[in-house]
Amino acid sequence: MITLDRQVALQKNQKNTSQLPTLDLIVKLCNALADEEINYCHWKSNAALDRSASGENDLDLLVSHIHKQRFTEILCGLDFKEALSSNEDELPGVRDYYGYDLKTGRLIHVHAHFQLILGSDLSKNYRLPLEKVYLASAVQGDLFRVPAPEFEFVVFVIRMILKHSTWDTILMRHGRLSPSERRELDSLLTPEIMVRSLSVLQHIPGLSRGLFEECVQALQPGCSLWVRIKVGEQLQKVLRCNARYSHLTDVVVKFTRRLWQPIQRRVFVYESKHRIASGGLFIAIVGGDGAGKTTMIEELFFWLSGKFGVTKLHMGKPDWSWVTIILRGILKIGTLLRLYPFEGEVYEEVLQPHGLPWFIRAVCTARDRYLTYARALRLSSNGSLVLCDRFSFPGFMAMDGPQCERAISSLARASWLHHFLAKLELSYYEQIQYPDLLIVLRLKPELAIQRKRDESEVSVRARSTEVWELDWTQKSAFVMDANLQRQEVISRVRALVWAHL
Repeated sequence: MITLDRQVALQKNQKNTSQLPTLDLIVKLCNALADEEINYCHWKSNAALDRSASGENDLDLLVSHIHKQRFTEILCGLDFKEALSSNEDELPGVRDYYGYDLKTGRLIHVHAHFQLILGSDLSKNYRLPLEKVYLASAVQGDLFRVPAPEFEFVVFVIRMILKHSTWDTILMRHGRLSPSERRELDSLLTPEIMVRSLSVLQHIPGLSRGLFEECVQALQPGCSLWVRIKVGEQLQKVLRCNARYSHLTDVVVKFTRRLWQPIQRRVFVYESKHRIASGGLFIAIVGGDGAGKTTMIEELFFWLSGKFGVTKLHMGKPDWSWVTIILRGILKIGTLLRLYPFEGEVYEEVLQPHGLPWFIRAVCTARDRYLTYARALRLSSNGSLVLCDRFSFPGFMAMDGPQCERAISSLARASWLHHFLAKLELSYYEQIQYPDLLIVLRLKPELAIQRKRDESEVSVRARSTEVWELDWTQKSAFVMDANLQRQEVISRVRALVWAHL
């Protein structure tokens, strides 16, 4: 039974979700949690529930420990995927799940807390053992269950002091509340909530009314730096029994990460991303000219790379290895010195009698394609998502497969070295196996010719016809109708990829 006081508090904290479109998947999730009577609540940032309902903000859900199994079963039933953080970002009692809203194409991040873990963003060193009373205060809103505002207010004040008002966070220039945090404080800081919040303090031993009021004052604009630091130190002493590790260790961890993370991003170009808990995925997209392979790779990368570690590779024209750079450099010098004529690239389909330099370039291309495949396999085996433009496998796209054996048949006389290079080239291709997910963009040859007017009609028709007529069921491929509207094709490919993650 919701009391009148709770109804008033709920109205103050829960925004009208009609301001932004509410996602279908989030509605399904909330309805399922209500139907199964899961003891949960949207535990913070409840002044912006419309943004959570629209998928623009993460869903920060606090869930009762005894309902953890049923909660995860509901998420799995809605095709949410569990994701793993890097070791330094992983927190006890906190799990990440991502869902795909089919209608909008948005990825929804559920940040599931089974414990109240909070503190500086660099360490999250404190756990408040308030989960039971926090959840007991929750009431059902229009969409989410939300905690009583006095509980949310007390926890918010503690979070902000630990995050912005300790000497080390101020020294690291993290001493200011963000605009969204300032708005959240303003929405919670009312005389009624302030009075009612005093009853919550009994659940936090050592946090007196006087210290809590000083904490609230320390968050106000214009509060002196000395007062803020003093209050921050006092609060950390009160919570020292709730710390995951010692105060000294916490300071060392924060300073270490504050120095190391910018180096990782700027020097090593590394950014911590989530990994799908079930493992990585090696995805290859093939198709004829004009089918939209490269466009699809870019769309998938843009869609997934904001949340997960994703790598783009091109097997048709792979990056050159150091061996290739050196050998092709030597061959280039020979061409410039006119020791032999330039005989075209390996990618060209028209074959005519070729000399050894052409064979060497063909072997280099085969080796680089194999190395690209090996890299994709290694990355996906370590939890990354790999998007590969084009792929090499027997019986498809002669330009992406062995070249030397066909070239030998056009030679008047082939030496043992020609045969050796042909055998070496073939050995690289024979080591390439099918990817985890092979997607074929199948486009009518006539439409392909219309889309690729800047290329030879004969070659475009030939490659498109090969894709159109090949029996893809023998290759465990998923065929997509590329004749449809672009956005429809993208939507279908996204759904297919998500189903395989």
